[in-house]
Amino acid sequence: MPELPEVEVTCQGIRPYLLNHAITQVVVRQPQLRWPVPTQALKKHLTDQPVLAITRRGKYIVIHVPSEHLIIHLGMSGNLRILPQDTAIRKHDHFDCLLSSGYVLRLNDPRRFGAILWTKGPLAEFPQLKKLGPEPFSAAFSAKYLQQIASKHKVPIKALIMNAASVVGVGNIYASESLFMAKINPQRPAHSLTDKDCVRLHKAIQKILANAIQKGGTTLKDFSQSDGKPGYFKQELKVYGRKDEPCKKCHTNIIGIQLGQRSTYYCPSCQV
Repeated sequence: MPELPEVEVTCQGIRPYLLNHAITQVVVRQPQLRWPVPTQALKKHLTDQPVLAITRRGKYIVIHVPSEHLIIHLGMSGNLRILPQDTAIRKHDHFDCLLSSGYVLRLNDPRRFGAILWTKGPLAEFPQLKKLGPEPFSAAFSAKYLQQIASKHKVPIKALIMNAASVVGVGNIYASESLFMAKINPQRPAHSLTDKDCVRLHKAIQKILANAIQKGGTTLKDFSQSDGKPGYFKQELKVYGRKDEPCKKCHTNIIGIQLGQRSTYYCPSCQV
């Protein structure tokens, strides 16, 4: 499933092809994704509009045109490609934005858990964005903030940092890797973390996500970049997906468990 680094890499990849070009046509081949696609509104409000900016909020990609916003979520297996407009349609190619540059922005989504949304209101008030927590690289997400929210919850710390209402973008892979870097057991109750634990975890979350973005994301089954190249962060995973393999630091075997219905990996010696 594309997480924040993969979505950020996608934004970076498509941005040069969209900025300062106009959307000349919108094509919807599958109107039923995670939510119904507002086909008529998209065609009416996006056609012949110049693209002013491409930003990200959590795992949502936002394409800004004058007074309007096209919002895309990649779901479980979606990907965006920049292609010549005469590129043949593949199975699961559900949505196109044709551009004045001669390219097309195309969404392919085999599982149809992605979303194509639209709004002309303030983004902060859009229902899918309204309840999101702070961005992990923003000033609002500080070690002090992390300590404050952790102190109020008894849930496992991994569950807390994966909750998008606490902080956006710390998906399963990056939560496991951040907790390993911070030397914190993922099962520890959030309120048991000390101030020093929170400082280490805050730093680890930012470092892990930044490194993943720099490496182009993590290729597991579905993700590849907007140019079709895979991400390379998988090569640097320390615990995720390494059950019964030796820890790269202390050589103790990595443990794999189910925590909150998610696969969770940690080193029992390094993480306490």
